[in-house]
This record gives sequence, C-alpha cells and structure tokens, in this order.
Amino acid sequence: MSRIDESIDFIPVRIAVLTVSDTRGPQEDKSGDVLVARIEGAGHSLAARKILRDDRAAIADQLRAWCADPNIDVVISTGGTGLTGRDVSVEAHRDVYEKEIDAFGTVFTIVSMQKIGTSAVQSRATGGVAQGTYLFALPGSPGACKDAWDEILGKQLDYRHRPCNFVEIMPRLDEHQRRK
Repeated sequence: MSRIDESIDFIPVRIAVLTVSDTRGPQEDKSGDVLVARIEGAGHSLAARKILRDDRAAIADQLRAWCADPNIDVVISTGGTGLTGRDVSVEAHRDVYEKEIDAFGTVFTIVSMQKIGTSAVQSRATGGVAQGTYLFALPGSPGACKDAWDEILGKQLDYRHRPCNFVEIMPRLDEHQRRK
C-alpha cells in the first residue's frame, strides 16, 4: 500500500507553475495560488511562475524553455485542458513530450470522479516527460489543482513515497541522451 517512509530524507524538487488563461491576471489566478501554496507547503521550491494566454505555440515554447532550464525539475500548468476551441494546453504539452505518462490522466479521472462524478469526462489532464523534466497539465479550477496535488502529485513528487515515486527515477529520465 502507498505510504511515506519517514526514515528516508525528503528531497525538494524545483517546480514551475504556468497558468493558461485568456482572462486571468495575477490577482485572479486562484489555481496558480493553490499550486504554489501546496508546492511550498510540501517543502519544494517554486522555480518560476507565469501566466500565458491560450496560445498553443506560446505554451509549447514556454514548456520547452523551462525543460531546458537546469534549475527546473517539474512544470505544472493549470488551465486549457477542456473541450472548447481555445483549450490548447494538452496539445501544447504533447508537442513537447518525449514520453507521455498515460496513467496520469486516468488516475486524475478516477480522483475527479469521486469529487464531481461524470463531469470528470470533460477534463483532459495529462502528464509527460521531456528533456528530463516532468510536465503536467491540470484543469484551471482550484478544486482540480487541489485534487491533483493532494491525491497524485504531492505523493509522487515526494522521494519518501513508497512503493515508488517520480523523484527516485528523475536522474534517469534523460539517460537515453547521454548514451554514446
């Protein structure tokens, strides 16, 4: 069963938060605020934070820039995962991924079903890896960000989480690029 092994030292990771919205500014960015509070509350570092409009190329460019930054281990975006014409975060993430973490969306849907029932089908939360960096796209609601962090990311980004976690394999995410 899933648990935190208190005999192991916590390893903080450096996390960037990207809010995707055509309407929100820093004062209205409740979802970004939720993520920052949880990141810092867990003992991780906020490496960067930005708000971008729903523009696929701009989102993908920002994700690539943060993946190339050696001071960022994880990028979490919020917003733009729905079904409307302006919702392009998932497509931008997939433009950048080297590998998709297929089960992330599935587990997020299971968590969401417990909170919002069949409305969970309207979310396209996704996760992946690029250039040794984890990338996660979450819906733009504060509740969805709380659920994703509390039920999935908070655990998987904790090195002490057993039986396994994302942090322990982080050094190997880009091993294919180091081979000769």
